[in-house]
Amino acid sequence: MQQTFDTEAVRAEFPALSRLHGGKPVAYFDGPGGSQVARSSIDAMTRYMQRGGANLHGVFPTSTETEEILADTRNTCAAFLGAEPDEVAFGANMTTLTFAIARALSRTWEEGSEVVVTELDHRANVDPWISTAREKGAKVRWIEVDPETLTLNLKDLDQKINANTRLVAIGLASNAVGTVNDVAAIAERAHAVGAVVAVDAVHAAPHLSIDRDAIGADVITCSAYKFFGPHVGVTAIRRELFESMEVHRLDPAPAHIPDKLETGTQNHEGIAGVKGALDFVASLGNGDSLRERLLDAMRTVEEHETRLADGFRVALREIPGVTLYAAPGGARKTPTVAFRLGGRAPLEVCQHAADHGFFIAAGDFYASTLSRRLGLAGSGGFVRAGLAPYNTEEEVEGLVRVLWGLVGGGP
Repeated sequence: MQQTFDTEAVRAEFPALSRLHGGKPVAYFDGPGGSQVARSSIDAMTRYMQRGGANLHGVFPTSTETEEILADTRNTCAAFLGAEPDEVAFGANMTTLTFAIARALSRTWEEGSEVVVTELDHRANVDPWISTAREKGAKVRWIEVDPETLTLNLKDLDQKINANTRLVAIGLASNAVGTVNDVAAIAERAHAVGAVVAVDAVHAAPHLSIDRDAIGADVITCSAYKFFGPHVGVTAIRRELFESMEVHRLDPAPAHIPDKLETGTQNHEGIAGVKGALDFVASLGNGDSLRERLLDAMRTVEEHETRLADGFRVALREIPGVTLYAAPGGARKTPTVAFRLGGRAPLEVCQHAADHGFFIAAGDFYASTLSRRLGLAGSGGFVRAGLAPYNTEEEVEGLVRVLWGLVGGGP
């Protein structure tokens, strides 16, 4: 298969790919739960700690250098998401940031207000909004998933999103089955009634180019450990909304954006690693500006991953007893493949694969509403295999052979 970029050169940037398990090379298909970390990200974190770190607002070099690193990473994240640097804030992870944002936004909600969430989402973009809605006496409405197509049912969108709606939370892509949602259509309806749109881009960020304003997101949040970096959450909030948010903060802490959302001392070495990860991504693309290079890189990544994922899905369908959970062929999907192998518990499938050096995962992956809708909640959920830029066609073929071994046959 002809590659659109040099896969071996990409693989050389990930030290973890040299790991052996049981004497066999490891093939990482667990990227949806957390990608491997690029060398440039590791080096950036190490360099920061080796040179000496410090807290902010000092006049000495380690303090001013820390401030420069945070500013540089903000600039880079803004280019990645299609936002402005002062709209970007960091936190422990997407979930923690979303709880903080929900607490701030819900201060303007009242009894009779409504929020809208979806059955396809990771609960990190559901429960923060539900919990704050309950505290305010607001009503929660659900956009349902079609269990046949694994896409959202938008037929009654005008009723679900109405004059009482204050916020709509929607995932850019499903972390369980890979469906890419039509966020722009949902956001258009939400904005027509004056609602805020909060987008979970955690799963989408490693696979798709993102333009916050083009998809209509007022809040967009992701986590760097999904795109080749450390455990740091990143959000970009539309400036007018961000400035109006009354966040929970300490009295002496800054009241201006973006600092007011960044409670306590941030993970400075981790933030350095976020920039290192995005520097790696940018190195895969071409263009005159950082934004252009990042967009071009993500288009290239999506092309590579889509080819592998399409072939993987075709091969899986040929294995007796496999049930594949995927949107129809014409629907856009990330390279995340969810399936069940008849007669085998998901964990058993994962253990068998791990014994052969292929790391895949089992469970509902916090997409618990979807798992229940599909009748999988009491039986171990899905088997999930996700592709990343460092995966190869040979690895996919090897995993397929291992899965065939569970049914006593072979391709």
